[in-house]
Amino acid sequence: MSSLNLILNGQQRSFETLAPEASLSSLVAELGVKADRVAIERNGEIVPRSEWGSVALQNDDRLEMVHFVGGGTF
Repeated sequence: MSSLNLILNGQQRSFETLAPEASLSSLVAELGVKADRVAIERNGEIVPRSEWGSVALQNDDRLEMVHFVGGGTF
């Protein structure tokens, strides 16, 4: 199996356990990120969470991943 090469938050990353055409959901699971606390932009377009399973990643896709963090007091 060949690896999947992505640009994630501006850094080139290679994912040995993910094949090209892996889903965005597979990447989120590989990263160990809680899906309900992250937003993802792929090649300049926000991807709705409901579509992550059907979005096939391609080598050199540019992803921006933002984590939401709660906290603070009112």
